[in-house]
Order: sequence, then C-alpha cells, then structure tokens
Amino acid sequence: MNREQAWHTLTEHVEAPGLRRHMVAVELAMRSYAELLGQDPDSWGLAGLLHDFDWEIHPTLEDHPAKGVPILRERGCAPEVLQAILAHNTEGTGVERQHAMDYALLACDEVTGLIIAGALVRPSKDIREMKLKSIKKRWKERAFAGGVDRDHVEEVTADFSRECFDGQLELWEHVGNVLAAMQAGAAELELDGRLAKG
Repeated sequence: MNREQAWHTLTEHVEAPGLRRHMVAVELAMRSYAELLGQDPDSWGLAGLLHDFDWEIHPTLEDHPAKGVPILRERGCAPEVLQAILAHNTEGTGVERQHAMDYALLACDEVTGLIIAGALVRPSKDIREMKLKSIKKRWKERAFAGGVDRDHVEEVTADFSRECFDGQLELWEHVGNVLAAMQAGAAELELDGRLAKG
C-alpha cells in the first residue's frame, strides 16, 4: 500500500475534517521521527495516517482498530504498519508495543490533539506562529483540549524515550519535535491561516 492508496482508504472511511486533520498530523510527526531515527518514513507515515481510519465505523475501544485492520490487510498494508496500528490500543486489541514504530505512534497520537487545539484557538489559525511556551501554558489548563490525557501523554513519551532514545527524549523536546513537524506541514493540515479567512 502506498500513500495514495492509504489516503483513498482514509477518505473512504473518514468524513470528519477534524479526524482527517488529526491523522495527517500524526503522519507528519511519524515521518519526522522516522527520519530522525534512520527508519523508513513511508511506512512510519502510513501508520500515522491510517491509525484511526476506522474510528467512524468502529467508534469503541473494544472494536477499534481490531475490526478495521482486516480491511487494511486486504488492501496490502504492510505487517509492521498493522502491528503499530493494533498496538496503539493494546487494551482493546491485546497487541503489545514491540518495535520503535509502535512506541512512536502512541507517543505522537494524543499530543497532536493539544497542538491542533492550540492552533485553532489562535485568531490567525496558523500553526506556524505557535511557540512551545504557549503549548506548555495550555498543558496546565486541564479544561483546554480536555480529551487529551496529559498523564497518558507523559507515560507514552517516557516509554518512547526509553525504547528509542536511551531515555534522553524529554517531554517538551518531544512536543517541540511534533510541533515542528506539524508546522512544516501547515498547508496539509489547513492550519496555514486559510481557516481564519473562511
């Protein structure tokens, strides 16, 4: 499965613009980390792009992504990508994280939600203007982007740091890396100011 086929699969199953934006954000973060770690950006990117593709058809943690993965397998998605997608909800699938890609996906997943929310409340709606310090401030406001479980983000970032960075990747360095990847893809995320003009 290539990126074009993955995008077709995503748009076939996901209508909500916010969910599409989230998956592209995770794709951008995953590609960036793959390059940093000397891994394959294409397969890491596909894991990010497709990890929630079935949420609208299987909107429970018991079914997602376990019931969606057979669709991806049938369409030729690589086993290591399927493994990462299944391992981002171990509680529902029983599949544990094993590889660097698995740890990266879970570490990049929720934190993108906080960054997107921060960009959308800016008058400009331009993620390129965001600074790490504004995300730190929002982090402490638990009501802001309340769906983002801060404790979980800290835990999975620590796991990712341990498994892939010898424990040297700090939370805010990680958030900064994800922010930079998303800023580089501002146009793909439609967080380049266009939403403020609409």
